[in-house]
Amino acid sequence: MADLNPSQPQASRPHMPGYGIPEASEGQGLLPWHWAVERLEPTRHYWLSTTRPGGRPHVMPVWGVWVDDRFYFSTGGESRKARNLAGNAQCVVSVEFADGAVIVEGTAAETQAETLPQAVFAAYQTKYEWKLDPAMGPIFAVQPRVVFGFSSVPGQFTGSATRWRFAS
Repeated sequence: MADLNPSQPQASRPHMPGYGIPEASEGQGLLPWHWAVERLEPTRHYWLSTTRPGGRPHVMPVWGVWVDDRFYFSTGGESRKARNLAGNAQCVVSVEFADGAVIVEGTAAETQAETLPQAVFAAYQTKYEWKLDPAMGPIFAVQPRVVFGFSSVPGQFTGSATRWRFAS
């Protein structure tokens, strides 16, 4: 059943023809939003997918933190990731393992350190024992548009497939 808190994203069934996923009006087992958050917050390494200027994909692991329904990470200002995001802010972030997969599609924006919640810096320091330092490169915030989640428990994949949509 979907979470009923109006501030949380709206849960529904993803459209995945050929995978045995029930239609949105059928089946049971939609995952609650906290299920996704419980995987996004502790993940140590995330996969960040961006698009090169010519349209080719680019995927790299990054350190980051999930705070208040946004993903924050830093990268070198001249890195391929930063240059790709400067040309096309659309990106995908996923947790490091496919067991309990969570995939975030959204838009990355470079942020100013002074506007970030202190919780972002604290979470980063706690997780990595490393200071999130804007002097080392820009800090990006990914605003999710849609998030997908899939349980890895045997026999639950098709019934658990969930899509959360964020208000625009």
